[in-house]
Amino acid sequence: MTADPAPRRAPLTREIVLRAAVALADENGAGAPSMRTLAGRLGVEATSLYHHFRTKDLILDGMVDTVFAEIELPPPAADWRTAIRRRSASLRAALLRHPWAIGLMDSRTHPGPATLRHHDAVIGCLRRGGFSIAGAAHAFSVLDSYLYGFTLQELSLPAAPDGGMDEVAGAILDGLPLGEFPYLAEMITDRASRPGYAYAGEFGVGLDLILDGLRRERRSWA
Repeated sequence: MTADPAPRRAPLTREIVLRAAVALADENGAGAPSMRTLAGRLGVEATSLYHHFRTKDLILDGMVDTVFAEIELPPPAADWRTAIRRRSASLRAALLRHPWAIGLMDSRTHPGPATLRHHDAVIGCLRRGGFSIAGAAHAFSVLDSYLYGFTLQELSLPAAPDGGMDEVAGAILDGLPLGEFPYLAEMITDRASRPGYAYAGEFGVGLDLILDGLRRERRSWA
């Protein structure tokens, strides 16, 4: 009796390699995994990867582009403020899924097609919304500085950003010298330690402040 042949492995493609690389980075919290580690995840020899990516840096380019591909693009006909708000929420969600990508998103010298498509769509949304070229540059910069910074702070909290702050805040309050830091104690008591308070809720407040400022200033930027 002849034994059944071993199942054939699906052909290795760039997309399969990048999905595995992103999954490893998500698990380990680091950037591009080593070629050996990535090959082990895929069940191939490291030399097989070089048929698709000559260097590890090219894998990192592709990983960043993969994250950009997850971000909702502003629709061409949408109101700029609504579109930018949705894009901002989508970018934050992508960064929370892939924390290793913070700080890498705009660092690549060979951006991929999804990255270029994203940047062009955001700039186009702002330009159609009445921003000058300089104004669109100002807006893009301040929006992403806020998004990356807020998400980094959110991920650094000692509690989940969508809840659990009351226990952390209570512990900090208990350790404060009585009467020495009155404003901090007031903030903890009346805000952070209240049941149900979630730091994640601050994101929309800050984004609205930025969008209000951009709407006010956009006509003044030549």
